[in-house]
Amino acid sequence: MIKSSCVKLLAVLFFVLLISCNETKVEPKVALISSEDLPDQESHDAKIIFTEEGQLKAILHADTIKVFSEKREKDLSVVHIDFYEGKKKTSSITSKKGKIDDRTQDMYAIGNVVAVSDSGITLTTDELVWKKRKKKIVTDKFVKIKSDKEIIEGYGFESDQDMKNYTIFNITYVTTLEN
Repeated sequence: MIKSSCVKLLAVLFFVLLISCNETKVEPKVALISSEDLPDQESHDAKIIFTEEGQLKAILHADTIKVFSEKREKDLSVVHIDFYEGKKKTSSITSKKGKIDDRTQDMYAIGNVVAVSDSGITLTTDELVWKKRKKKIVTDKFVKIKSDKEIIEGYGFESDQDMKNYTIFNITYVTTLEN
């Protein structure tokens, strides 16, 4: 009786194993990555110093910098850049992402961009470009500028990098703030 119970148990186990084995094949997923999409270099917690004729002009900090030599650009994540006139910090820009064009040294701030001047002006937008040669910051996107006196909103913006002299091209809203 014990022998027949063991045989029945073995038969049931064999049957269960037979049912659980099927012809399903597992195919690995292969992601094809172009060599253009791979950086030549990658740095973390990085800093780039911009100078002109030996004078400090800007210091850029980024969580990650990816260098693409063939495209002649650097991709940045979590960006903070401080601008200087002499040794004095005059303004700063922060953003989620960024890009530097190696040909022009222009910097693109992309995503949750906030620019703050030492005079207390704060600009928020989705994208901002620092034109190194002209020492200007520009965008054609929606901007909001807040100072201790007013709030101005509109589309299109151009300013010196210190944000002392700026123009909003298509103003959509203005309000004066009371103290």
